[in-house]
Amino acid sequence: MEYISSDTNIWLDFMVIGRLRLPFKLPYIYLMEHDAVEDELLNPPDIGNELMKMGLQKTELTENEFFLAEELVGKYTKPSIYDCMALAIAKVRGITLLTGDGPLRKAAKAESVPVMGTLGVLDQLLAGKYIDLDEFEYCIMELLRHNGEKVRLPEYELKKRLR
Repeated sequence: MEYISSDTNIWLDFMVIGRLRLPFKLPYIYLMEHDAVEDELLNPPDIGNELMKMGLQKTELTENEFFLAEELVGKYTKPSIYDCMALAIAKVRGITLLTGDGPLRKAAKAESVPVMGTLGVLDQLLAGKYIDLDEFEYCIMELLRHNGEKVRLPEYELKKRLR
């Protein structure tokens, strides 16, 4: 199993389309900093507990990750402290960062950290035959339906996957 450092917004995308369990079909262990789970996964109530039951694992920052997160907060103005913690975990541990947050993705690119988002998860689910084409298209259609509201994904990328 491969570890992935997780931001919160991906989970909200999958929750909005009623498919919160789907990412857990992939052979990954999703990590999220302990305080981020407690402070950021509050709405809707119990989403954090639900994700923990599905397999999301809380993790503590190592000393190196803590100091790197502090450095990243000073270096990048847009990502939150929790975003910088997720990035620090990914960078120090040499793992992928799971996020759809634009400023965090840019910071990860600048830090040479691989990134995967909601669409990357769906692409891997389809390619690995964890879901069929009907389920994939349903997810894309639902993301399109909620795009611009609770979901913020590139419309072009969503539509491209329907062809």
